[in-house]
Amino acid sequence: MKTPLEEKHLSDSDNSLKQVARVDGTKLNPETFAKQYRKDGIPVVITGLLDSLNNWDLDFLRDKLGNQEFPVRFNGWDRYKKEKNAWNNIGSGVESRTLSFNEYADLLSSKEAHKNDIYLGRCALRKTPLADTPELEEADAKLGLKMPGTSPNLWVCPGSHITPLHYDPLDGTLIQIHGEKRIVLFAPSQTYNLYPLSLFNYLKHGLKLRANYSQVYPENPDFVKFPKFKKALSYRYEVILKQGEILFIPAGWWHEVTSLGDGVVCSINRFWHVLPLTRAATSWNKWRLHLGALMTAPYIIRTWLAAIFSKDREQKLRHLIQRL
Repeated sequence: MKTPLEEKHLSDSDNSLKQVARVDGTKLNPETFAKQYRKDGIPVVITGLLDSLNNWDLDFLRDKLGNQEFPVRFNGWDRYKKEKNAWNNIGSGVESRTLSFNEYADLLSSKEAHKNDIYLGRCALRKTPLADTPELEEADAKLGLKMPGTSPNLWVCPGSHITPLHYDPLDGTLIQIHGEKRIVLFAPSQTYNLYPLSLFNYLKHGLKLRANYSQVYPENPDFVKFPKFKKALSYRYEVILKQGEILFIPAGWWHEVTSLGDGVVCSINRFWHVLPLTRAATSWNKWRLHLGALMTAPYIIRTWLAAIFSKDREQKLRHLIQRL
């Protein structure tokens, strides 16, 4: 059964596919958004706030970012043939290489990025020509979003890329700039029905294999190994996020993100400190990752020292900061 909060805010299109509510952002104000969605941590799709924003297609991004360098993740597809607890890294823990945006765009244009799942992810916009985008700032103000945890981050990838099922310890806004994404979400109450990776991975793998990722492939689950996942399916919601739409993902909500189509898909996200503070204080998923962060301290110190004394110190430090 759904919780009372889910009954109040989330709608069923039928018995098997649950959709996150969509609201017209032009009719929202900060007080309404805080009361109906942020206070209780309810995901929602917000439309109508970015209708005047440029289409950030590949040509536009080349023009704006050109020779600026970014860390690019080379995921490969072979990992998806294995169980996730056999992976050596996941998400921002994947090893990255520094490329100019033009070099990465060439990989997209040639379809090499599609073939090998090459991903430009979580790259800060603050030092780029796209840092001051009035439409994004106005959307944040319209929703009354305050206390940012990060600057806006750019995500560019080929269609079919998958960001595996995970949750974040901060509230997030996912802004679809070009193309579409499908997001599958599960309520925080389902954490242990989703078989999160062990906290002890922090001792062995540090930041490379974080415990906020699920071991389950939600579109192809192994019910023999993960029988409790059947219970989680009652709490599964789905969103097709279209260009110009914003998805509010509260802290602790599990989500898997799949880029759609065979072209280029571009998004921006930003993390926000959890408000009200009572929601932050009572979120076990959030405290769980804080505990993991303490466990990874020895790894961070070793990696930081190794980066400082390496020949390519600047690049290694940049990649470590980006991973953090």
